[in-house]
Amino acid sequence: MEDGNMELKEIQTLEGHSDRVWSLAWNPATGTSNNPPVLASCSGDKTVRIWEQTPSNGLWNCKAVLDETHTRTVRSCAWSPCGKFLATSSFDATTAIWENIGGDFECVSTLEGHENEVKSVSWNASGSLLATCSRDKTVWIWEVMPGNEFECVSVLQGHTQDVKMVKWHPTMDVLFSCSYDNTVKVWAEDGTGDWHCAQTLGESNNGHSSTVWALAFNAEGNRMVTCSDDLTLKIWKTDDGGMESSNDLASWHHLCTLSGYHDRTIFSVHWSREGIIASGAADDALRFFVESNDGLVFKIYILKFIISTSSI
Repeated sequence: MEDGNMELKEIQTLEGHSDRVWSLAWNPATGTSNNPPVLASCSGDKTVRIWEQTPSNGLWNCKAVLDETHTRTVRSCAWSPCGKFLATSSFDATTAIWENIGGDFECVSTLEGHENEVKSVSWNASGSLLATCSRDKTVWIWEVMPGNEFECVSVLQGHTQDVKMVKWHPTMDVLFSCSYDNTVKVWAEDGTGDWHCAQTLGESNNGHSSTVWALAFNAEGNRMVTCSDDLTLKIWKTDDGGMESSNDLASWHHLCTLSGYHDRTIFSVHWSREGIIASGAADDALRFFVESNDGLVFKIYILKFIISTSSI
């Protein structure tokens, strides 16, 4: 694979938003033979759009526009694990919960409490908890209650600057947050209902030297990638057994740093189920990486892609 080429082709441009698109989210309950893939997008135009692929021709169509709820930019969107609910966070300091009722989306709850812009929203693996973060430097954890009610069970104060993203571990109720303060924090519940910062990944332990914008996990949950304004991607690891219980967490350790592939801020990163890391930056470039493990040295090398803009 290292010497081979892979080709990316643009198959369609999804048009409809009238301002910058900030976030995308695949519905995890779709994409089967009897259930076409569904994608949500949110934008500076204050709306969320729901897109569905048509099985007959493979083209994508906008099935719904969610508007008249947020009054400012919608910054982040995330589907619940069951795919029935969509959470959207906004610069208007609120998070909205939308329910798919017979194909129509209804705003069933609005979460308030943050002092200003809510930058990110994330569901845990079971769909029982929701996390939000804000420019107000805090992370909030919400418990999903009966009747579409949400109760704030903890306000986490540890970051000293704007919190850019929250992300739950893929299999455990352990929360990760990254911030303008150059750190990633790991939050865990102590068994009594209280949440605390279990670890801080910063420059002193080979972390980033500038704003950390995003993070993503591999499929197993024992590797993490972070991206930053310092123009690097960093790979972190933890011992497999240590992630079995949030009461006995293993520490995360720096594995390697990927540098020299972007020359402007790296805003976004994703780790696919197939093991490919994709990064997107302000240099208008996408980069794709894959792990090479010969049993002795852990390497990350760049895949060679041919980008084609031909559309069908």
